[in-house]
Amino acid sequence: MYPVLSVGPYPNSALSAGQLAMVAVVVVLSLAAWLILVFAADRQPRHRAAAATTSLPELPPAREEDREQAVPKAAA
Repeated sequence: MYPVLSVGPYPNSALSAGQLAMVAVVVVLSLAAWLILVFAADRQPRHRAAAATTSLPELPPAREEDREQAVPKAAA
């Protein structure tokens, strides 16, 4: 005789405990990675001390005579 098989319209979809644990681990790690990326994108950029100290030297204010020589007047 044939063994008694339970035949139903739906396949057996029960997962083992190990498979359920793996699903939970993947979900938790994905959520953690997403939160880290969101917080990293939201934070303010750091001010670099090197960029603040390397500025251009200040030039003395230009005299009126220098301005007239640098920009000639348009012929009227």
